[in-house]
Amino acid sequence: MSRSVLFVASEGLPFIKTGGLADVIGSLPKALAKRGHDVRVVLPLYKKIIEKYYDDLERLGTVEVHSGWIDQPATFYSAKVDNVVYYFIEHQAYFERDGLYGYEDDGERFAFFSRAVLDMIYFIDWWPNVIHSNDWQTGMIPLLAHACYSDDYRYQNIKHVYTIHNMAFQGNFGVDMLPSCLGLDYYYFDTGAIKFDSGISFMKAGIVYADKITTVSPTYAQEILTESYGERMDSILRYRKYDLWGIINGIDIDEWNPKTDKHLAKNYDVRSYVSGKRANKEALQKELGLEVRDDVAMIGIVSRLTNQKGVYMITDKINEIMAMDIQLVILGTGESAAEDSFKWMEDAYKGRAVYYCGYNEELAHRIYAGSDLFLMPSLYEPCGIGQLIALRYGTLPLVRETGGLKDTVNPYNKYTGEGNGFSFWAANASDMVYTLNYAIDQYYNNKPGWKGLIKTAMTEDLSWDKSAATYEQLYYEICNWAD
Repeated sequence: MSRSVLFVASEGLPFIKTGGLADVIGSLPKALAKRGHDVRVVLPLYKKIIEKYYDDLERLGTVEVHSGWIDQPATFYSAKVDNVVYYFIEHQAYFERDGLYGYEDDGERFAFFSRAVLDMIYFIDWWPNVIHSNDWQTGMIPLLAHACYSDDYRYQNIKHVYTIHNMAFQGNFGVDMLPSCLGLDYYYFDTGAIKFDSGISFMKAGIVYADKITTVSPTYAQEILTESYGERMDSILRYRKYDLWGIINGIDIDEWNPKTDKHLAKNYDVRSYVSGKRANKEALQKELGLEVRDDVAMIGIVSRLTNQKGVYMITDKINEIMAMDIQLVILGTGESAAEDSFKWMEDAYKGRAVYYCGYNEELAHRIYAGSDLFLMPSLYEPCGIGQLIALRYGTLPLVRETGGLKDTVNPYNKYTGEGNGFSFWAANASDMVYTLNYAIDQYYNNKPGWKGLIKTAMTEDLSWDKSAATYEQLYYEICNWAD
């Protein structure tokens, strides 16, 4: 029996990235393909993909997509990377823009994309067992397959999985989107199936019409059933809670590997981390103009600087934090209030604190390698990738106990030696500073314990293998695949 999965997403590595979704799409299909499945991915053909990869793409053909008042051509392309076939849907007006999202017609753009994906399946005559849709941009696909292709048994035989990567982004639009861009009857609004306030929600459509719903960590799967984290979708999620799976993300352990990372001053592994991390810390201090000290505790932050990431807990306590014997390196952009606070910090604590306003991929690698602690006090975090990379590089994460952070960071117990990092529960700055003080004390005064933590961190299985096996189990369940 054919075992095939089509991943549908609005971004994905190695072609295009704005956030963590792209990392998942770049890694999970590859891991499933290694397990013997026919795995393919479909993405919009954005301007940035055209500029870099167009000559590597094979043109498959063009069809007219009809969706409500939309009557536009979609041209399909393909490429193969790591045994995964990638398809791209071209439409110049919709996708050849400087950015990926944030446009007034986003609803129309991704309504077109969703219908084009379903038409593409017919055009290439490849019928997957599962369509795995991701985030709000593809949330309408299970409903469209059900409502607009009901006369073709091949569409009706396809099972649907919908993954929520972040509840905060829901794809909510006016109800007029139903006839104009989706070609759907008001019935789906009137019954409440996809109604959200006075409009409709792409995310809600995915939650209601997919066979199974997943999110990116077990703890986040429980959190979103509550009013505090459910972003007003908690009631419908509770209705579908027995179809909701929380599956933790992994990382690409080839891309994030301190033993082979070409961006580092010195490569290392769990057997050579002492000299390796010392060399990388010294190189980072020289690069950023910090005082060169191999004995100082260096704290790294690589993050979007938003309230969700807990940055105001840091800015509120910056003087208390800098009163410790530490160096602090921050890389990221975000809300202007946070950026301004960190610029002030750099000026006030020259030689001990640095803020790099922007994003620099190579510098991010060096921060992960050169730091001793990685601070990530998120107010909520569906999964998180920073703490996983930090573990891989022997940089101990200090996190708030929420979502995927709780699932992946086990707090250090100095009496038993258990743990791979540090954590605190309450979303307040005082608890964060208390835990940071405790971690710094362990760094300076408990060298054997600290070394044990690093060894535990660096030997964690952070690959996609375990997660891929769980997704495989999910597909087996809904498709009745035999072992």
